[in-house]
Amino acid sequence: MTDLRPDAKVDRIRAAAYRVPTDEPEADGTLAWDATTMITVHAEGGGLRGFGYGYADPAAAVLINETLAPALTGCDALAPQAAWDTARVRLRNSGHAGIGACAVSVLDSALWDLKARLLGLPLVRLLGQVRADIRAYGSGGFTTYGEARLRSQLEGWMADGIDAVKIKVGGGGIRDIDQVEIAREVIGRVPDLFVDANGVYSTKQALGYAYRFADFGVTWFEEPVSSDDLEGLRIVRRNGPAGMSIAAGEYAWSLLDVRRMLEAGAVDVMQIDATRCGGVTGFLQAAALCEAFHMPLSTHTAPSLHASLCCATGRAIHAEYFHDHVRLEGMLLDGAATVRNGRLAPDTTALGLGLTLKQADAEPHRIA
Repeated sequence: MTDLRPDAKVDRIRAAAYRVPTDEPEADGTLAWDATTMITVHAEGGGLRGFGYGYADPAAAVLINETLAPALTGCDALAPQAAWDTARVRLRNSGHAGIGACAVSVLDSALWDLKARLLGLPLVRLLGQVRADIRAYGSGGFTTYGEARLRSQLEGWMADGIDAVKIKVGGGGIRDIDQVEIAREVIGRVPDLFVDANGVYSTKQALGYAYRFADFGVTWFEEPVSSDDLEGLRIVRRNGPAGMSIAAGEYAWSLLDVRRMLEAGAVDVMQIDATRCGGVTGFLQAAALCEAFHMPLSTHTAPSLHASLCCATGRAIHAEYFHDHVRLEGMLLDGAATVRNGRLAPDTTALGLGLTLKQADAEPHRIA
């Protein structure tokens, strides 16, 4: 039987890092920041070039260029899963979590993008498209925001047709309740209101706040306690208000992390971040576990990447439209995802992810 696949090897892999200041200082319950770093990878083969991106420390770009790229150059450009396995082996002594996981994630997404381009397909079609678009929720509402800034951001999402919004809590004391009350006042009674504590509360604090937030119709409580505290998450989930989903998973670096969280009964919705859990390959593995556990999933940040993945995943219920990344992707990427009538859709007229780095715009921000 004739092999109909194009014969292509990966000829070159190159990573870079770009640091862009935020539009104003930002913070959540546990961390403050004033810039965001995008990691990019270009993978060349068969006369085409694939593109992947993510968000991590610049060290991820160094790890790709010095450790992973030499090991994967010459690999089959149509077998990203095999390259993923090779990359994981190469990280044995460097560590699979954290920077290692981020490096593999960006690299894997670039290789999947290259494969789709070589086959002449949008990535979502290659993976098996199950829906045309996915519900988006607006995400921001940082604890550093004053009332005017919070109102302006919420009103902007409402104008885009977004019917669910998420704000940060954990800034301390009565301010958390004030923020939630303001958000509910701005969006009205119908849209869903989510809160994200980034793991700042103790279990008892989280339960207390959960019932106070419920008075304002909050339907999603993200990381009420640390994601490492699976028992604490389970307690909040079982004893919190009816109708309030407990969500976590953005720090799942591997399939094992996802499995542990699901087996612990720690969440109502599993969050998956393809820029951390192993790229497209890791995302597909995590989505399969969610299917096995009958667990809905939602994506964390990077909307221009996750639009395609959500639309190829039956368990996905919505995608995070995170302020920092929406802004940064619009600045640096041609083809960046944009909400229309409250939904995100991959561009099925473009090959792969349909994304291209705006090199001239990105270069002033390059740090690695």
